[in-house]
Amino acid sequence: MRNDDAKTTTAPPTGRRRDRAGWLVPTGLIALAFVPVLAGAVRLTELAGLDGAAAADARFAAAPVPIAVHIVTATVYSLVGAFQFSPRLRRRRLGWHRAAGRVVAGCGLAAALSGVWMTLFSDIPPGDEGLAAVFRLVFGSAMFAFVVLGLAAVRRRDIRRHRAWMIRAYAIGLGAGTQALTQGVWFAAYGPPDAFTRALLMGAGWAINVAVAEWVIRRGRRRRSARHPFRLVGPHGDLDPVADAELGHQARDVALDRAQ
Repeated sequence: MRNDDAKTTTAPPTGRRRDRAGWLVPTGLIALAFVPVLAGAVRLTELAGLDGAAAADARFAAAPVPIAVHIVTATVYSLVGAFQFSPRLRRRRLGWHRAAGRVVAGCGLAAALSGVWMTLFSDIPPGDEGLAAVFRLVFGSAMFAFVVLGLAAVRRRDIRRHRAWMIRAYAIGLGAGTQALTQGVWFAAYGPPDAFTRALLMGAGWAINVAVAEWVIRRGRRRRSARHPFRLVGPHGDLDPVADAELGHQARDVALDRAQ
């Protein structure tokens, strides 16, 4: 006997679920960047003299331009860069993705260079010398190099390697957010860290981000290999040919989204 009073539920369209899930990554990245972005805003307020009760660090007050450039460009890089990881924007707003990518790349280069410059030429406060300075130089230089490699790849229309290098660069750029977590956990468990432990916690923040970035890159490669098992695999684990196939898939996705 048919029960007409039975309640039936319909699942939301798969496209909608995928779109909502696609916004989780940018939202999480922005949340991770919240603490360093807030700290940078406070520092800029001090440098601008808008907060009369607080005096900026003497070394920054003596040379405010590099720290101001670093804060502004790192903020734009973290916040705008997060939206580059939205599949919906890449598919439906390819022009926006490209324009924002130019801004993000420029800010990434400026943030990396200004960070390295301050490490080399600014007065280093107690506790920031030694291992901490080495970490800043290594990861700042790597971030700059990764952005350059990403730009070189996209000029060759090598989209997959472009994405891989930019993911690595963004992971380093977002290191301050993860460092706030590693140092916060240590502080809650053991109290204020000494200089050496603080340097290790900083390095751990960058290392965690780089490890996650490599996992994301390799996971994407495995998915593409599963979808196209009979296509050739290049020496770096990427599927070849890269450029024309990738651009073709993007054009197909845009056409399907417009049709829907």
